[in-house]
Amino acid sequence: MNCTVADAVRLTKDLPAAPLDVAIIGAGIVALATAQKLAAAGRRVALIERGGVARATSAGNAGALAFSDILPLASSGKIRQVPKWLLDPLGPLAIPPAYALKIAPWLIRFWRAGWRDRLAASLAAQVSLMRVAEAEMDRMVAEAKLSALVNHDGSLELYESAREFQESLAGWKARSDAGIAFEHVQGARMAALQPGLSRRFVSGTFVPGWRTVSDPFLFASVLARHLENRGVTFLAGEATRLKPADASVTIHLRDGQRLSAAQVVLATGAWSRRLTDPLGDRIPLETERGYNTTLPPGAFDLRRQIIFGGHGFVVTPLVTGLRVGGAVELGGLDLPPNFKRSAAMLRKAQDFLPGLKPEGGQEWMGFRPSLPDSLPVIGPSKISPRIVYAFGHGHLGLTQSAGTGQLVAELLSGTPPAIDLSPFSPRRFD
Repeated sequence: MNCTVADAVRLTKDLPAAPLDVAIIGAGIVALATAQKLAAAGRRVALIERGGVARATSAGNAGALAFSDILPLASSGKIRQVPKWLLDPLGPLAIPPAYALKIAPWLIRFWRAGWRDRLAASLAAQVSLMRVAEAEMDRMVAEAKLSALVNHDGSLELYESAREFQESLAGWKARSDAGIAFEHVQGARMAALQPGLSRRFVSGTFVPGWRTVSDPFLFASVLARHLENRGVTFLAGEATRLKPADASVTIHLRDGQRLSAAQVVLATGAWSRRLTDPLGDRIPLETERGYNTTLPPGAFDLRRQIIFGGHGFVVTPLVTGLRVGGAVELGGLDLPPNFKRSAAMLRKAQDFLPGLKPEGGQEWMGFRPSLPDSLPVIGPSKISPRIVYAFGHGHLGLTQSAGTGQLVAELLSGTPPAIDLSPFSPRRFD
């Protein structure tokens, strides 16, 4: 495949005069996958994007298709580590003190999501969505000819102590109950899966079904090119307001122009509240700011994605280099980036992977749309069934993109969805 990372489709400023069939607000990976499912069903689709196609969070993520990642962020093992993490301003979780006051209601909801009754329900919902996501991703990869961009190397999660490994076992039991295959490894087996690890790691868990894409922006760009060839339109514009009527939805743009569509999908990730709040849908969407450094190719002989769960970051081999990143900073959309966080992860990666060459890296920060129960919003606005939401996937936007797209396509066509969508309802927070 000859597509390069610069091959994303261009947005056109020539807005159509006639009403659109389905307008998707956004052009990240969830929006692109939704467009693919709709186009495959014969719908005429246009995406409306203020920046570039897949140029925001979809460009710089860790590139994982993490269908085994079913545990909510508020699961007990992670909740117990929060106080320790917060003591380190450059650790796996950071919340600026002033911002913590602002998002106190979100934090309370997050804490409540970790209670046993809520946790079981969230886990069951996540399992059901992941099954759809994996099947639909396979279908999308085949239809859009993306298979050359998907690696089936599995992942390796590492533990620094017997205690850390023991604390992980409840989560692996939940995965086992969901039918997810994995292998706990030590010694020579662990070294064979990833040579050159620091001796500080006493054991690991290998997940053979974990996949990565060769580069997330490249993957999204090839998908966008496929959509363009299928007749999907990419329009330049920033939607500032949605006004539904009986037979259509009017989309108001920043420059004063207006578009009309029979149905609208809102898939603008961390920026979605700017459109949902005026519609009366008060969804507690928060922004996880994720950081990474992408090192040049050859920085380390990495065989698969390595997960340092106790430190909240991963290292991923990409065709464009080696990506070291992750962690969570709850800081909203407006604070300037704190690249000390990406530098801290890179220093840890040097300790964990002796021989890693840290020179020549490119730092990046992106916004993950996060909801307190770790489940996305997939469903209609309460003001009109003509407006359907598809956002809030947190760390799993790429993973769940095709499944979300299929469920949205079913909602828009009036087909009964493949799974119960009540756990993903926009009104579950009312």
